[in-house]
Order: sequence, then C-alpha cells, then structure tokens
Amino acid sequence: MKEIIHLLHTNDIHSHLERWPKIRRWLNEETKKYENQGSDVFRFDVGDFLDRVHPLTEATDGIANVNLMNQVYYDAVTIGNNEGITNSKRVLNHLYKQANFPIVLSNLKDKLTNDYPTWAKPYTIVETTQKVKIGVFGLTAPMVLSYSPFGWDVVDPFVAAKQMIDELSEKVDIIILLSHLGIMDDKKMANEYPQIDIILGAHTHHLLPKGLIENGVLLCAAGKFGEYVGDVSIECHNGKIIKKTAKTIDINLLSQEIADINEITSYKNQGDQLLESRNVGNVTSKLNKRDSLIKIALKAMEKSSGCDVAMVNSGLFLTDLGPGEIDEKDLHDCLPHPMNLIKVTLQGKDLIRLAKEVVKNRDFLLKFPIIGMKFRGKYFGEIWYDGFNYNEKIHEGFWLGKPIEMDRYYSFVTVDHLAFIPFFPTIEIAGKIEILGPSFLRNSVAMYLNKQNDD
Repeated sequence: MKEIIHLLHTNDIHSHLERWPKIRRWLNEETKKYENQGSDVFRFDVGDFLDRVHPLTEATDGIANVNLMNQVYYDAVTIGNNEGITNSKRVLNHLYKQANFPIVLSNLKDKLTNDYPTWAKPYTIVETTQKVKIGVFGLTAPMVLSYSPFGWDVVDPFVAAKQMIDELSEKVDIIILLSHLGIMDDKKMANEYPQIDIILGAHTHHLLPKGLIENGVLLCAAGKFGEYVGDVSIECHNGKIIKKTAKTIDINLLSQEIADINEITSYKNQGDQLLESRNVGNVTSKLNKRDSLIKIALKAMEKSSGCDVAMVNSGLFLTDLGPGEIDEKDLHDCLPHPMNLIKVTLQGKDLIRLAKEVVKNRDFLLKFPIIGMKFRGKYFGEIWYDGFNYNEKIHEGFWLGKPIEMDRYYSFVTVDHLAFIPFFPTIEIAGKIEILGPSFLRNSVAMYLNKQNDD
C-alpha cells in the first residue's frame, strides 16, 4: 500500500528568534495541511537552536528556547555544539527538564556513569499510521577539547553510527540521522553507511535546496539562522521507500502577522530586563573598547587562570563600559561571545613562531569578518598581549621583560576561539591546551570588576 511521509526540519537557528513566529506557524500549518491530505508528518530539529548571543537565551540559560520548541511538538531533536559546549554540565543537565520532545544523542556519554545523559537517549522510533517504523538517531560535533573538561566523553560519531545502525536495522523500516556534524562528515557517513536512508544535516550552515543524493542516501539541510526550513517527502510502498525528495523554503517568502513584531520584541525585552536586574560592579571612569577595556580584560583573564600572561583579540570588545554601574546586560552587549578561557603551554621556540604568525596575519585580520567559531562580533581586530611582547626588528620575544628561552615552556591564557580559527596553527599543533572551566570571558571580566569594587 502506498504512503506519503513528510519530515519537516529546522537547524542552526542560533536564537534568531526574530524568525521564530514564522517558523512555528509554518511547522504547525504544514503539519495540519499534510495530515488533512492523509500523510504522516514528523518534525525534527538538528541542533544549535539556542545561542547565548540572544539576551533571553543568556538570561535563562536556554530554558526560554526549550519553551519555544515545546510550542511545535518536535518528534525528536539532537543537540549542537551551542547546546553542548556553551553550557556547563549542570546547566545542560537541567536544560531539557521541561521539554515535551525526545532528545536523541548517540555519541555523548557522562564520564561519571559511562552512560548516555539522563536527558537524552541514543535513538527513538516513530511509527506511521500504516505501521511503518522509522528509527531516528542523533550525532553532535565531537569537540573533545570542550566536552571532556565539562565531564562528558565524546564517542567517535562513525563508531556510534555503526552501533545505532546495527541495532535499528532489526527494528525499523527507515533510518534517519539527525547530524550536527557538517556536510563533509555527512557525505562520509553516507558513503560508509548506505543503510541510512536520510541525513538531516547541520553545523556547517550549508543549504541544500533540493537535497543531495550521496551513495543512495538523501542529504538535507536548511542553512542557518532560521532563514530556511526544510521539507522531505518520502513515498513508501509496503513499508519500502520508492521515492524521496527534499526542498527548502525561504522564510522571507512567508507572510508575517502583526502580532509577530510584538512577540519578537518581547523576547529581547524580557532578556534585557533580566540581565539589567543583575549588577556586576561600578567603574569610576569609562573603559574604552579600543584600549583600557582590553587591558582590564587581559588582567581579568590572568586573575581567573592564574597565568602571568594573557592574549586576546580586540574585535571581541563591541562596546565601551561605564562610567557608573555595570550590569549583566552591559557586559553581554560588550562581550556576547560564548568563549571559554584556555591555558596554552608552548616551548619558547613555538611561542616565537606564534608571535610571527600574529605579525604575518595582523593587517589581514584587522578588518576580517569572522563568522562562527564562538565569535559574535564583526571583525577579528588585532592581537593584544599582557606580559609578552615580540620585537619584530630583532625577532626576539620577551616574557615578563626577560628574553624568551627557546627550550623553556611557557603558559598563557587566551580564549578558545583562537584555537578554532586557522590563522594561528601553532596553538593547536604545538600547544598543550587546557580549557579553564565552563565560564566565559565576560564572566571573568565581571568577577574582576566586582573584586575591584570590593578592594
């Protein structure tokens, strides 16, 4: 018997809540339309629904985002790196307590229990009206650097996928992967595991307007920031897929209702009000984002890390601070990036090489627009140091005023963003990197300012 199944999917919304009213309406209306036509409909999100760049997400630790997701009754979601590594273990364990949807996550385990998180399961099975069984599992980007210190073990996604396929193949007619791995890994997954029927993709913000067939597997993705949504159509006969197609819909082409504007405005206002109610400290004179604020941040990083030397890029600082009372909204406006501090240890010779990489890329990066990798500003800017300097004329570096010794090891604090971008490869290749807890750069600045007030 013939059957039509629709999979409606979203990914990488990143708290662009200005598009949520349209997305929610589309999901609910398309579901109703297809069901009235006799089709089965399932809804999925493939991660990075939340992003702490939005004040409401920041103020509620993402709980507000989950409440919004509850409005459309997703049949399954997986997490992205923004859910996974911009939240402490405590916050992530609490995030989905009120969710009315299952979280499928096959490649993350709790270090304490060596089992899947209590708020997730490796897969779920949904069933159509004609008893076709669909197995759905999820995989997230395996960012070991960030997950491991937070108390999570990341399983190789290809190992986890094989385990899921072996188990699901005996139980279901169709296998769907919610993949927050990126387009290249999705292609690799399709070539290694053609048993997967459909991969709903995310992470690399790729848009596949009509899907992509790779080794018989249909790859789908709806871009970024809620600019598009996706609709997969599956035609089955006696439980077997005979046709599968994909399309994406441009949210800008959907109608907007008058109530949408008020709703969108309320999200930001709620977040702003919550953040404004939380005092950070008082500064007697303005901290300029071009110099004095950067110097304060470097000192704050050193204080938080116990390091004597700090390194940061100026493009992180979006606004001045003060004079007067500073609250969490001020700090969030200034430093909206969900960046953790890292301690990097390098030999002297590698520290000099890093300094040369900084010099080589300096002019290029000054106005280079960075997108993603935890950066939420406009341009990268220039590198600032405290406690280290490099003399370009004589090609020598100085650590706390003393010449660098080539074989000695030196440790400094910076932001994890610098380990993710490709411009300073020495950090990742030669450095020993230690993530310094789940708090962000702005939290270190807040603690430093607060301590200055106490003193």
